[in-house]
Amino acid sequence: MSVLKLKPSGKDYLWGGHRLIEEYKKESAGNVLAETWELSCHPDGPSVITNGSYKGKTLPQYIEAEGREVLGTHCSRFGDFPILIKFIDARDNLSIQVHPDDQFALEHEGQYGKTEMWYVMDAGKDAFLYYGFQRKISKEEFTRRIKEDTLPEVLHAVRVQKGDVLFIESGTIHAIGKDILIAEIQQNSNVTYRVYDYGRVGKDGKKRDLHIEKALAVTKRVPIMRDRSSYPHVADCDYFTVDRLNLDGNVMKKMEGNVSEASFASILILDGKGRISCQADSLSFQKGDSFFLSAGSGNYTIEGTSDALITTIRETSPGICK
Repeated sequence: MSVLKLKPSGKDYLWGGHRLIEEYKKESAGNVLAETWELSCHPDGPSVITNGSYKGKTLPQYIEAEGREVLGTHCSRFGDFPILIKFIDARDNLSIQVHPDDQFALEHEGQYGKTEMWYVMDAGKDAFLYYGFQRKISKEEFTRRIKEDTLPEVLHAVRVQKGDVLFIESGTIHAIGKDILIAEIQQNSNVTYRVYDYGRVGKDGKKRDLHIEKALAVTKRVPIMRDRSSYPHVADCDYFTVDRLNLDGNVMKKMEGNVSEASFASILILDGKGRISCQADSLSFQKGDSFFLSAGSGNYTIEGTSDALITTIRETSPGICK
């Protein structure tokens, strides 16, 4: 099989909503589904293959059986599968948090750090995200505001709408606000340092832990600029390259691509329906579907109506992520 359809792992975090269940037909044991890990080799929630000879196997099991060649030559620099792709439904505000870089995370957590990007799939009228600071602040002020629960007063609140993209490098303080639906592409990591959580309690009735000391060590306490362009890509860095596909079914009805030996391709369907074909494989798709095309699969076509994100891994560069 050159086209693997994936079933995600679901997360019922307390801030989640119902849209992934109702609109995207995702399975859930309850009525809250905060995240679905659509492309995942992470042990906290691997994707499961739903077609072909590997049906019922996890994506990590497929890679182990077929060999790392299915990831492509550009992935040879990574010890683990490089990325994690999610849908996120924020019915309520997420905690204010920060992610470490690779060096800090490997030393303190035994896994990679996290640089990520957000693609806003939908947002309420007054929806916003926290993205960095309004101004440069000292470590002492940062500490004080965490303890006094006044941290949001110095954060940059960014109003968002459908189609907006934010790139969040490791060390950037951030939070998804309520009433936002997001597709997230990130490094393959589940390391988060929480610094503010609106006083909420978890399922055990206790306030969730904060990770103040580690957050102080990794946070860049400066404003973040949004004007860096990744054209012609949606996002482009050493960890992932993301492109957007839009087929309106009229002027644009078909897209042809190629998956070389350099990198696998992830295709995440945000909206629409149609068919994806590669070699002898031809699968129908609908809104919310996720596909993995192994490196070296060759030419493929996508037909129908589709709004999708295509993620690959490029060669490393001496420049910074953008």
